[in-house]
Order: sequence, then C-alpha cells, then structure tokens
Amino acid sequence: MWLIVPTFNEVDNVERTVRGALSQLERVAPGDHRVLIVDDASPDGTGELADRLAGELGALEVLHRAGKGLGRAYVAGFQHALAGGAELVTVMDADFSHDPAHLPALITAATDSHLVLGSRYISGGEITDWPRTRRLLSRCGSLYARSILGVNVRDLTSGYRCIRREVLEAVELPTLRSQGYVFNIELTYRALLAGFRVTEIPITFHDRTLGTSKISLPIAIEALWLVPSLRLPQRRARRAAELTPTQESAAADIEDAAIDAARTTALGPNART
Repeated sequence: MWLIVPTFNEVDNVERTVRGALSQLERVAPGDHRVLIVDDASPDGTGELADRLAGELGALEVLHRAGKGLGRAYVAGFQHALAGGAELVTVMDADFSHDPAHLPALITAATDSHLVLGSRYISGGEITDWPRTRRLLSRCGSLYARSILGVNVRDLTSGYRCIRREVLEAVELPTLRSQGYVFNIELTYRALLAGFRVTEIPITFHDRTLGTSKISLPIAIEALWLVPSLRLPQRRARRAAELTPTQESAAADIEDAAIDAARTTALGPNART
C-alpha cells in the first residue's frame, strides 16, 4: 500500500498531512505501507522539510523533481511506487483539503473496485468553506467533462483516489499528457475505457487554511480545450488496423500538434506543458 502526496510550496501543510496519513495507514495496513512525497523543487523549503521527516519516519520517502507539473509528478510517483512493488496506490493533496480520516474507506472500497474516487458530488459528499464561485466552477467543470466524455462519474476531477496496480499498468502512464486537474479526468477515462470498475465514495472536502491554492483561470481554460482531446486515442486505435505504421505515426503527430495549438490559443505562447 503506497500513498503519493505531490507537493509544491506546501511547507506549512506537509508535516501534518504526512503524520495524519501515516496514523490512518497504520490502522488499515499495519507494517505494509509507504508514503511518497513527490516535490517539484518547491522554493519555500517543502522538499527540505520532507527530507527531515523521512529521516525520522521510516515509512516515508521523498522523490525530488526538477520540473513542475502536477501530471508529471503523478506519473513519476506512480512509476516509483510500481517499481517498489506497490499493489495499491492512493493519492491525496498535501494541503489537508483531503482528510486522512477517509483513507481507510478508500482502501477498503478498492477490495471490490479497481479505481476508487473520493467524491464531493455524490450523496454524503460535501465541500466546506469554498466560495460560491469556486463551487460553481468545480461543479460545471465536472458536468462538462462528464458530458463530453459520456461517462457517469460525478467527480471526475477528484484528486483523492485509490488505484489498483493493474489499472496503472494498463493505462500506459508515459502516454498520459494532461497537466493540472485534467490529468485526473484522463486517468479515470482511460480506466473506464479499459473496462475497469470505478467506484465513488463520499468525502468531505475542506478548503485549505494555510498556503496558496494552485487552481487558476488558465488551468480551467486548459480543461475546456483538453477534455475533448482525450477522445482522440479512440480514433487513433480505430484507424490503426487500416493505416501503415508510417501513416499512423504521421496522423498521430498531426493530432498532437492540434492539441498543442489549442493549448497555446487558450493560454498563450508561453504556456507550460
């Protein structure tokens, strides 16, 4: 059982998140769990604090990345955990918006499901302390993604999730290209396409009390452009039997260029990918 916590400038939150998570993991998977902090070169000292905690807490590891990007941090964490023998991988935010007390329920639900999402938008789930505008943006984003992709998952953007090893092996991690919160949508969508069972369980989502939120208008705009592109791999697969390898590669390059052009149009020429 591995828990991955991606961080960027979370020096005020990371210690209580890790300690709270380890307490819950010891209850549900005593002696059989690891916590991995994936830090994207935080300038506020998050990585250095994580290293000090790892020296104290035997179940904690730290993976330092030179780049920045939530999607790439997830992939690096997943690959590290799989290489370490993980059979079950849970992901949570470092800002304590994801209550560690929900970890046992997520892990237990993974006994019967391949991917378990901590959902704010099913019966029993809720959000506390968010302003009305952000609530509306989040709900509309989930509804938009559900409608475009044709799936019934209520909280596609949830970053609190538990994933079985076979899902991470099947979704071709290196090919997941979305960044920001679209990454969670893409991973769930690919799991559904592969026939895996996806379950939502209710959680209470708390707004952060320390630090600064990473959500922004450019991230929301990116989602509008990128969600429809998640359907492109299906069209590529259908063409594969009809095209030569050279033709298929050229077509894929054209589609990739179209996605990049859409992102640049939305976010500007200096958009980070």
